[in-house]
Amino acid sequence: QVQLVESGGGLVQPGGSLRLSCAASGSIFSTLTMGWYRQPPGKQRELVASIHTGYAPAYKDSVKGRFTISRDNAKNTVYLQMNSLKPEDTAVYYCAAKLFPKRTYDYWGQGTQVTVSA
Repeated sequence: QVQLVESGGGLVQPGGSLRLSCAASGSIFSTLTMGWYRQPPGKQRELVASIHTGYAPAYKDSVKGRFTISRDNAKNTVYLQMNSLKPEDTAVYYCAAKLFPKRTYDYWGQGTQVTVSA
């Protein structure tokens, strides 16, 4: 079983930055594919970025060049650095994990709110 705990959300002005963190429990973190999802108000949850050790990260088109996903396997932590934030980035952000190379994510965090507003 893997438990995920996100932190780092909050209120930020357009053009600002935030860094989300997700700490994972257990000893298999380095073997997991980690992802960040988000769910904007009234919309479906969508995959924003994902990363697996030894592979290039993948991003949703609308965040390419602004968001960076990274991981520190020694700390069992994955990060999402978000720059040049826009109001449309407002959402609840979720950390997720899956066993490679499964297609569906098995483990989810509780979510953290990101609000981009002047």
